[in-house]
Amino acid sequence: MTESVPQQAECLAAAGLQNRILLPTSPEYASRIEAYWSKSSQLKPACFIQPTSATEVADALKALVAAKQTFAVRSGGCNFWPSNNIDHGVTIDLGQLASIKYNPDDETVSIGPGARWGQVYEYLAKYDRAVAGGREARVGVGGLLLGGGNTLFTGRRGFACDNVIEYEVVLANGSIVKATASGEYSDLFRALKGGGNNFGIVTSYTMPAIPCASIWGGLVILPPDIMPAAADAFVDFTSNLEKDPDSNLILMIAHLEPKPGTVIAGLYANVAGVEKPPIFDKFLTFPELFTTYKKTTLVECLNATAQGTGYHGVWFASSFANNPAILRRAAELHQELAAEFEAHITDQDFQTQCIFQPLPRAFAQNSVKLGGNMLGLERNKVDGVLWSAHIMVRTAEQEAWAYPRVRAYVEKVRAYAAEVDGLLPWITANYANPEQPVLESYGPENVARIREVAKKYDADGVFQTLCPGGFKISKVEG
Repeated sequence: MTESVPQQAECLAAAGLQNRILLPTSPEYASRIEAYWSKSSQLKPACFIQPTSATEVADALKALVAAKQTFAVRSGGCNFWPSNNIDHGVTIDLGQLASIKYNPDDETVSIGPGARWGQVYEYLAKYDRAVAGGREARVGVGGLLLGGGNTLFTGRRGFACDNVIEYEVVLANGSIVKATASGEYSDLFRALKGGGNNFGIVTSYTMPAIPCASIWGGLVILPPDIMPAAADAFVDFTSNLEKDPDSNLILMIAHLEPKPGTVIAGLYANVAGVEKPPIFDKFLTFPELFTTYKKTTLVECLNATAQGTGYHGVWFASSFANNPAILRRAAELHQELAAEFEAHITDQDFQTQCIFQPLPRAFAQNSVKLGGNMLGLERNKVDGVLWSAHIMVRTAEQEAWAYPRVRAYVEKVRAYAAEVDGLLPWITANYANPEQPVLESYGPENVARIREVAKKYDADGVFQTLCPGGFKISKVEG
């Protein structure tokens, strides 16, 4: 078996993991490539290694480190860029670590990194429970939690990372540790809350279970000409969210391929199950082209948020003050961008999304109450908006054409926000482009903390040198 594997995988076969290796000649290899959500991430590793336990992750990692073999780590495979895959290296595929277990005695849920949030919610629905996880069913568990993670429960419970109460982690030396808020690895525990894959490979997350039998919510499509008023309504919603922490809003201007063209799309939700709560009054006066909102389950509600598949992606993220003028300017510039794409991609098979999400100071206050994270949002002195620009196109050539245009669009929006004294520092890892200074946006104190913890638990810099994917602390100056 050792002779039949590529040179990059010989160390894994020698470690007794030959039965966990997927080679390019295997049909399963092709299916794992195709399972990456974004075509931009569908690189071709020399092989996949599919461990079925933390011990096998440790064995694989020790073998790769000893061989000085480059590798990537894949959780759900849902990032738009290949932070989770590697050409000609080894991709550690955590898809077999997808167990979900509800523990009624202490009301916790243990979740493997290879699970997807839709699977988690479907399992927990049997117990009328949920967790503070992703808002799209196909998103993977690991990437969302290590990047921070905005959730339907953030208004009351902080970000997804704030809800992790225990991490099982395989460190660079192959040791398996449990990191909690008060244990021996409390510094690692804190750093993992937004610090990404700078420290090790997380093989299990434990989160508190949340009673959740039903919610109110769903998708709404609105005409694009209401955007000036929608910007005012969004700002009002964000300003009042502290009074109604169970309500949620995602608002986006989107070109949806190939019809209906440019529209305003929204996700309305209230996780306490209150139907049409007053915080939505202004939005509910707008003319509606299509709606699905109703009293429903979390699983059914999130079926409406599914992103398109089979696309190459270009994403950027930013944040700015809760100022309607900035939202309107972002919308105006989006229309110019969409028109440029319409002229260039003649079959109209592309998607553009200009997405606004509330970022009130109350979110960061919730995080602080739960022990804090690495995101640095407590520095914000004003309520904010989490903004992201997403472009999806069908071919690599279109992606290369789109990239500089999307970047220029983002730079224009950020410049306008700065001009009106509204640009905020935070850039979320969950939507950011790889060229963006994500870790730097967390602030110097958190950068220093991430650097210190990474050095302590990975003194040889394995996750800085052999595992290139993700936002790396070694690339941050200072």
